[in-house]
Amino acid sequence: MSAIGVVSSCSCLRPGVWLLKPGMQKMSSFGLHTAARCAAKDYYEVLVLGGGAGGIAMSARMKRKVGAGNVAVVEPSETHYYQPLWTLVGGGAKQLAASARPMGSVMPKGVEWIKSQVTALDPDKNCVWLENDIKVSYKYLIIALGISLHYEKIKGLPEGFNHPKIGSNYSVQTVEKTWKALQDFKEGNAIFTFPNTPVKCAGAPQKIMYLSDAYLRKTGKRSKANIMFNTSLGVIFGVKKYADALLEVIKERNLTVNYKRNLIEVRADRQEAVFENLDKPGVTEVHQYEMLHVTPPMGPPAVLVKSPVSDEGGWVDVDKETLQHKKYPNVFGIGDCTNLPTSKTAAAVAAQSGVLDKTISLVMKNELPVKKYDGYTSCPLVTGYNKVILAEFDYNAQPLETFPIDQGKERATMYHMKADMMPLLYWNALLKGYWGGPAPVRKLMHLGLK
Repeated sequence: MSAIGVVSSCSCLRPGVWLLKPGMQKMSSFGLHTAARCAAKDYYEVLVLGGGAGGIAMSARMKRKVGAGNVAVVEPSETHYYQPLWTLVGGGAKQLAASARPMGSVMPKGVEWIKSQVTALDPDKNCVWLENDIKVSYKYLIIALGISLHYEKIKGLPEGFNHPKIGSNYSVQTVEKTWKALQDFKEGNAIFTFPNTPVKCAGAPQKIMYLSDAYLRKTGKRSKANIMFNTSLGVIFGVKKYADALLEVIKERNLTVNYKRNLIEVRADRQEAVFENLDKPGVTEVHQYEMLHVTPPMGPPAVLVKSPVSDEGGWVDVDKETLQHKKYPNVFGIGDCTNLPTSKTAAAVAAQSGVLDKTISLVMKNELPVKKYDGYTSCPLVTGYNKVILAEFDYNAQPLETFPIDQGKERATMYHMKADMMPLLYWNALLKGYWGGPAPVRKLMHLGLK
């Protein structure tokens, strides 16, 4: 996979699978959707696999096309998370509860929620298998299963999270441990990692580094800290304009970046992190840490590995412009589980949802899809508690910016958009199937400049 395919991500918003803390369980259930434990019917015109951003957005759009009773969503989780907020949770700027809502509250009203796990896909017979050997057939299938975290591929994890000084913003169980480790920092190495796999929210591993730097400066501990970003990649970011801006930030704040370093072991009892040097096979380095933020290896959900709908890597094999499956014309994919050669972000899901909506509409009319997805994705690169570089770009790693300003500069306005405006847009527009990305805004902005 190219650098751009790995570096520039921020989403896919797969719902968490762990139980909420008691304080979060008290959230309002107003408008709660009544869920079914198993499929109420054995056939749906549109079957959606996954209750993350892509799955919920597309189920809302499909409800308006074919009627709520003809749409079902397969999703076992009780809670839906807005995961882009976890960067700020790990940095102490937001509360974890603000990122969570009951799954039933985001499920489109009237759409069938099948609270089960997909165990197999059989696109040749237009059906999927769920737990307890339940078979559900479909006319059209939308796959939105997200991406899987694999902490276990790092020796010493996940059990290492039982020790202090270590956290990860990628899990609802460990994101608050990041903030605790930062608060408890005294002196030594603060290490931030990036794995040797595709990831979601690929900007997040360095965002928490910048927030940690800002926090340590604010608390007078920065002079006692050696902040280190150990990344498996050979670049800091896949788009040159934003990479150059980030390298200036790194230089100004005296941060250390070690390229081609992949975390392979955590010795949490000794506060040691072991890295392999990807340029020198067999060579490892051991670093003592006072704080460690782990970005786990990731991969396609197990049900997709060796599935008929997936490519050799296990990702749903779709046309990069239409999101229609390359072999099965009534199957579609969206978000992190696909092999689209762009970043795995919430913004990408938004843009994809608008294109996929048009694609499916034409397929339903036996017409050829014409709307083309250009690979648009976005990553608000948080560089401080009131600073963001808003990266937006396309399949060709070229900037595709919305606003008539230089988005390669740190701006407080972009931070407030990331922290305050985007969650509102997510909950009230994207998940309801009304937001297809910033393309219309960008068009209006540019027309206004003529």
